[in-house]
Amino acid sequence: MVQTSVVPVSLPHISMPNADWADAFSIRTTQHAITPEMAAHKIMSSRPDWVVHLMRLRDTIVRPFGLKSGAKDSNDPNIIGLFPVIARSDTSITLGLDDRHLDFRLVVETEPCGTDQTLITTTTLTKRHNLFGRAYLATIMPFHRVIVPTMLKAAFPQ
Repeated sequence: MVQTSVVPVSLPHISMPNADWADAFSIRTTQHAITPEMAAHKIMSSRPDWVVHLMRLRDTIVRPFGLKSGAKDSNDPNIIGLFPVIARSDTSITLGLDDRHLDFRLVVETEPCGTDQTLITTTTLTKRHNLFGRAYLATIMPFHRVIVPTMLKAAFPQ
């Protein structure tokens, strides 16, 4: 059975130096030569139906507050899944959105492990701007801690 691991994250983080909250998960896959962009596409396209429904519910609930709902799935190379690409490098890709309540980044990193495996790490970073941002993050956190490992396992089954 494929396992995800919780990875320690230190702040400040190069991908979002002003972040005040972070977590990270990793998974080891037998797929080799996978780029961060390929990994991000696989992860974002591996949303189970229940996650899609939760995101729609979230969008409906936050719409009256004027919060962004993320981009729609598209063929735009600067959007992966629901999120615009902020930065790319050979070892990582950063997706994210800035909003009134918080700024969000998802960093997907790949690291070759020998000749036949790749370590894929997803780091979530946020900068909360106000009390609403703190309440929002506290509300979604139990879901986030289930959704991210679930999507990693779905994207990279063994």
